[in-house]
Amino acid sequence: MVNIEIDPKSGFCFGVVNAIKKAEEELAKGTPVYCLGDIVHNGQEVKRLTEMGLVTINLEEFKNLRDVKVLFRAHGEPPSTYEIARQNNIELIDASCPVVLKLQKRIKNSYEAATEEQQIVIYGKPGHAEIVGLLGQVDNNAIVIENKDDLSKIDFTRNVRLFSQTTKSLAGFNHLVATISERMAPNAVFEYSDTICRQVANRIPNIAIFAEKNDIILFVSGKKSSNGKVLYEHSKSINPNTYLINDPEEIDGLNLDLTKKIGICGATSTPGWLMEAVAERIRQKATNK
Repeated sequence: MVNIEIDPKSGFCFGVVNAIKKAEEELAKGTPVYCLGDIVHNGQEVKRLTEMGLVTINLEEFKNLRDVKVLFRAHGEPPSTYEIARQNNIELIDASCPVVLKLQKRIKNSYEAATEEQQIVIYGKPGHAEIVGLLGQVDNNAIVIENKDDLSKIDFTRNVRLFSQTTKSLAGFNHLVATISERMAPNAVFEYSDTICRQVANRIPNIAIFAEKNDIILFVSGKKSSNGKVLYEHSKSINPNTYLINDPEEIDGLNLDLTKKIGICGATSTPGWLMEAVAERIRQKATNK
């Protein structure tokens, strides 16, 4: 019998669970439901909900809709998107994550209270849906930095107020805080807020423990998931025998030693049923040997 363990601490975070629950409830009513952007960065889950009737649209398509239901996913949206919905008589199913909404409010308040000397800086991935929503709170008057190459965007002679995308690495944020602190001019003020979601941040130490106790790690994640990328790379740094897969069929292309202990884990955007399907594929592979 092949030795498989599915990480009980992997899978959907609260925000994603809430968004999918709302989508399923609305779809069960039998009326068309649109979703602005992929409801979750996992192709398999998007496909499942599409088959139930969820229609994924982009912003341009959203602007042309009238008198329909549209779901806002957990990442949050800028004020301009809500205004379009109001003008077009769109019924909103708002599944924005409470953690993201709290961060949006904090950034907006900071921006409104800021002097001309203050720069608002956000540690995050440019173009990410959450970042788009955050920038909308400050009329796009913020600096987004993801790595050390972006630090040149900051004027270290002026005050800096730093926030973080909720799904970024806590270690990366702390390193950024230390780097900015060292570069600040003597008379400039540096303030920062750790706004990283602990449901996400705690995945790093959990994945480290899980990766250590298994011989082989199969990390299940959609290719669009920034959280998945961070967790996968951390797992691989702990256990070099870590493989990134998107669906169960990819198991067939791996030369796995089925006598070893195999651990299956995933991102905050990875559905539990998909990790179970990967485990089942491995069992089938072992049976057919």
